[in-house]
Amino acid sequence: MNQNQQQQASDGRHDDDAALSDFLASLMDYTPTIPDELVEHYLAKSGFQCPDVRLIRLVAVATQKFVSEVASDALQQCKARQAAVVKDKRDKQQKDKRIILTMEDLSRSLREYGVNVKHQDYFADSPSTGVDPASRDE
Repeated sequence: MNQNQQQQASDGRHDDDAALSDFLASLMDYTPTIPDELVEHYLAKSGFQCPDVRLIRLVAVATQKFVSEVASDALQQCKARQAAVVKDKRDKQQKDKRIILTMEDLSRSLREYGVNVKHQDYFADSPSTGVDPASRDE
């Protein structure tokens, strides 16, 4: 490397360090959705102890982003599934436009991130079990 390239690389590292320092400082003023105590509990449960609140909040922000992405992907799975059902039932008008997120949608979304969810099958006494009586189709 010549001297000019070394100077640019050094300036780039300095800019990265400054941006990281600014970001970590901003975490002190940020209140994440996931409480610090909850993050500390699960970090301690996994054997990680850290007195630095900035690092705890960094983990909280990363977790919040992960949960947000999984929920968004699950919503897309749900919409795609419900759109397929509507195409199958073209003769019936669908008045109910509610989005019903199922465990299957969530499982598919999590599988994209490498998380395999195993859940027990749910058996109901009748197809209308667990449905609001006012919304039952008769």
